[in-house]
Amino acid sequence: MMANIDWIAFALGMMAGTVAGALYFAGLAWGVRLAMRRARAVNVLLPSAAIRIALLLGAGWWIAHLGAAALVGFALAFLAMRLLLVAAIRPKPEIGGPEWN
Repeated sequence: MMANIDWIAFALGMMAGTVAGALYFAGLAWGVRLAMRRARAVNVLLPSAAIRIALLLGAGWWIAHLGAAALVGFALAFLAMRLLLVAAIRPKPEIGGPEWN
């Protein structure tokens, strides 16, 4: 038996997940930069996290109305954005440094 997949909904979910992931992690970077300049970082980090989580859940809820394929596309694109962004900002080891031994 073969499942019938709505590829249009999947693609819409992927696009929305890509945008949501980029905005989520851009907001995280901005919030951390602001927090590092404050004496009490928690006053920036907690509201930032609450806003980002609420917006991400809202976007996921909206995408879920398009169907399971859209929601799967959304989740996969969000995770892919996370992997790409973490790999891009990770410090590169120096050639001949202790990481190479």
